Amino acid sequence: MSPGRPRRRRLVWIVVAILIVAGLFAWHPWNRGGADHSQQARQAGGGRRGGGGPGMGAPPQPVHVATVTQGEMPVVINSLGTVTPLASVTVKTQLNGTLQDVAFQEGQMVKKGDVLAQIDPRPYEISLRNAQGTLAKDQALLQTARLDLKRYQMLLSQDSIASQQVDTQASLVQQYEGTVKSDQANVDTYKLDLTYARITAPVSGRVGLRQVDPGNYVTTGDTNGVVVITQLQPISVIFTTSEDNLTAILKPLHAGTKMSVTAYDRANTKSLESGYLETIDNQIDTTTGTVKLRATFDNQESMLFPNQFVNTKLLVDVIKDATIVPTPAVLNGSSGAFVYVVKPDNTVTVRNVKIGPVDGERTSIKTGLEVGERVVIDGSDRLKEGAKITIPADKPKAASGASGASTASAASAASGTHRGHHRKQQQQ
Repeated sequence: MSPGRPRRRRLVWIVVAILIVAGLFAWHPWNRGGADHSQQARQAGGGRRGGGGPGMGAPPQPVHVATVTQGEMPVVINSLGTVTPLASVTVKTQLNGTLQDVAFQEGQMVKKGDVLAQIDPRPYEISLRNAQGTLAKDQALLQTARLDLKRYQMLLSQDSIASQQVDTQASLVQQYEGTVKSDQANVDTYKLDLTYARITAPVSGRVGLRQVDPGNYVTTGDTNGVVVITQLQPISVIFTTSEDNLTAILKPLHAGTKMSVTAYDRANTKSLESGYLETIDNQIDTTTGTVKLRATFDNQESMLFPNQFVNTKLLVDVIKDATIVPTPAVLNGSSGAFVYVVKPDNTVTVRNVKIGPVDGERTSIKTGLEVGERVVIDGSDRLKEGAKITIPADKPKAASGASGASTASAASAASGTHRGHHRKQQQQ
């Protein structure tokens, strides 16, 4: 056995022992603890940069706030409705004839009694003159018969004529009287026809598109008529509301209160016209549980158009001294409505509230808030209980900023000096 072989074996065992010791050193808990500590430090540093980590408070969140106020809050019932004219008339001819002239422009406003069109009156003028001639003839016959009757009556008193002849003459007078009345009726009929030959507006309103042109022969059986007139001033809106709102509506209505109704456009953003509740239907629709109401509007600006879809707001009451906040301040969660209340130390707390009537941008609060408290109205999505906030209106003092900068610079310098001293010790 050569002396070199034992030396090689010892060398192998020494190498194995060194590897085992190195592995134990790498696995030892103090080394793991150092790695974990380094990782936590990195996380903490990242938290400071990103807005908060373990042991470090989250940076204040910028928000907008509003003060809880007290005032009047209208109680409004919102509904959907349709603009419905109080009158829409299809103007038709009442006699047959040729349409001579149309006296209106499409879309113009007309008043009741204005001439719209003219039918050729000549055939009816001829008929009228004929009827007047017949009337004059029969009136003359009646006058002659009456004179003869007076003569016969005088002769009868002298016993110079038979009474039967007097009776016959009296009957003839009555016959002529009936004929004259019939002739007069014919005259009146033809006069009325001449009146109908001038087609006039039965209501005030706006005329639509012309349904027939001059020169056409029109009859009383035409379904389209000559034109349609729609009354626009005033105009009404028919809308529906739930039967649950009837009590709130009927009480002031029966008391004679004029209940205000405002009509808004389809997007419910622009007010079109204000009016008053006119009446309520006499029955509830059992299939929908709603009742129809009609409101009237002067519509002087012609903002409401027939069959237009509108949103309506019916004012039924006004709450005095209501607690009011902007509507964006009220949030909804699993426990109901809540708001973020700003505390004196510029932190927020969650406050559950009970809301009342809402009027667009404002919401009344029944319980949960006091007048004068401040609530968050914008930026609440970044908040939680106890979160710190900054309000853009609250500008930080310059001295505080300078002091903070000086402190940070001093700390950085001290940290740099300490790191440099540590490196020198390692080099030595």
